[in-house]
Order: sequence, then structure tokens, then C-alpha cells
Amino acid sequence: MSYDFGSFAAAFVSDPILALIVILTLGATVVNGATDAPNAIATVVGTKAMKPTPAIVMAAICNFVGLAGITLVSSAVAATIFKMVDFGGDNHAALVALAAAMVAIIVWGVAAWYFGIPTSQSHSLIAGITGAAIALQGGLGGVNGGEWMKVIYGLVISTVLGFGTGWLFTRLIKKACRRAERSKANSFFKWAQIVSGAGVAVLHGAQDGQKFLSLCMLGIMLAMSGQSGSDVSFPFWLIIMVSAVMALGTAVGGKKIIKSVGMNMVKMEQYQGFAACLSACFCIGLATFTGLPVSTTHTKTTAIMGVGAEKSLRNVKWGLAGRMVGTWVLTFPGCGLLAFAFTHLFLMFF
Repeated sequence: MSYDFGSFAAAFVSDPILALIVILTLGATVVNGATDAPNAIATVVGTKAMKPTPAIVMAAICNFVGLAGITLVSSAVAATIFKMVDFGGDNHAALVALAAAMVAIIVWGVAAWYFGIPTSQSHSLIAGITGAAIALQGGLGGVNGGEWMKVIYGLVISTVLGFGTGWLFTRLIKKACRRAERSKANSFFKWAQIVSGAGVAVLHGAQDGQKFLSLCMLGIMLAMSGQSGSDVSFPFWLIIMVSAVMALGTAVGGKKIIKSVGMNMVKMEQYQGFAACLSACFCIGLATFTGLPVSTTHTKTTAIMGVGAEKSLRNVKWGLAGRMVGTWVLTFPGCGLLAFAFTHLFLMFF
């Protein structure tokens, strides 16, 4: 089956279900760009290495480059999401369930954005498609346990490794620069932080963007060929389209999240901001190229906490951190149940 842009455009115009799936998926991608991507450069703004507007522009460009460029080299995360659940069986019902999952993801993400909480859109996506698959299949038979376990591995990387490397990199930088002139060191770390912040944004584009790219492709395959298969190759036009939409989301909606993470959680100096970005790059990059779906929000936030804890546990505002953790804990059952309910509701009317 050919998935060239011409065939897709014809199917998009003639098939309202496909149009709905694509629009909803791209809508969820915009929400992700607005809520998750700003975390990549939150510390750059928090330490005053860059002003908010140019930092957001940089993040938007890097999101685009990361998704478009890295996906051409490795689509491991997209493959994991593609195989995580089974929407097979009745093709119409599968499309309805996928649409219900997208609605749940968007509703959950918009609510988090409204309250300025950097919830994980990655976790929302995983919870949404899982809840929809369970509703469609009437049980856990629609969930691929082997692929779902990668979510657990990703949680370990984003929490334990994120916190640990944030603490370690901060300690190493302090030891390496203990005799350095402060003004020169600050000048170096200002630019090092900008570069590493751009790196986090690039990896966010690849990690999170591939998740939505995978769901968009799943909808296209179900609508155009009636099957999803076990392997998939992503057409270049689709990669570019999803990349552009994610970049747009980042450009238009990130200041609330930047303030919440970069300024409110912990007060940092230039070298600490660099350590946090370096930690996030290491963890997200490791996960991306091994196919582990992680939350970039989760990873960057725990890296910031690790940096703050290196000097003193009092440096971290644990109340805000606890609020974020509570949101993450609620996301899996909350968004999953929302998708489960929407799936049953949609199947009644469509």
C-alpha cells in the first residue's frame, strides 16, 4: 500500500474518520509542543542565559530539527509506541477508539497547561492509547506487555538516572572549575548552557514527536489499508508535517511552563543550568536511541532537582516537586480512564 502524500490527501478529503484522526493527532502534537517542549529551555531562561522569547524560538526550531532529523536515522521510540497496543479486529471500531484516545490526551493536556503544571504528555499518550485499547478489546488482551514494560524502564531512567546524573554532573563541574576565575567561568557556562539547552530541545523533538508520529501513521494505515502491521516506515512528508506542528505548539504556548520549572523549582547559577541540561541530554538521548519512551518533562525536572540537591536539599522546593509528581502519578489512571470512557461513548454514537 502506497502512503505517498497524493494518496493520503485523496483519502483525507474522502474519509471523514481519517480526517478526524489526523486532526486530533496533530492537535495533541500542538499541545505537547506547548506543554512539554518549553521544559527543554526552562533552565536557560531561569538562569538568564537567554530571554524567554528567543529561547522559545530556539526550542521550536530545535524541536523541528530533532524530530525530522533523528527520525530519519532512528525511529525506535515510534516503533515501540506502534507495537504497544492492538487496535485490531473491527477496523471502524479501531479508528473510533484511536480518536477517543486522542480526545482524552488533548483534554488532559489542555487542563494541565491551563493550570501551569508541566504534566507529561508522553505519559498521557501512553495512558490514552492503553485505556482505549482495553475498552476496545474488553481487557488486557489489547496491551502488548513486553512493549509496555519499556515504559517502566523509561520511568527508571527519567527519575533515578535523571536525578543522579544531575547531582553527579554538578559535583564534577564544581571540582573541575574550583580554581577557575568566576567571571570567565560564568561566561563559558552561559553559552554551554544555551548549546546544551538546544540539545535537549532537539532530543525532545525526537523522543516526544515520534510518539505522535507513530499514532498518526497508525490512523493512516488503518483508514487507508485496513491494517496496521507490525513494522512501519514513515513517509518523509508525514515526518515534516508532524515536526512543523510540534514546532508551532512550542512557539505559541510555553511561558507558563518555563516559569513553573525554570524559575520556581530551584534557583540556579549558570553552571548548574548547564549540568541540568547535560543530564537531560544524556538520559533522553539514551532512551531515544534504545526505543524507551520517557517523559522529557519528567527527566528534565528530576535533573533540576538533582542539581539543586547537590548543594543542599533545602535548595529544592519540594512542595512544587511533590505537586508535579502527584500529577504524573495521576496521569496513567486518570487519562487512561478518560480514554476508556470516551471509547465506550464514541462507540455508542459512531
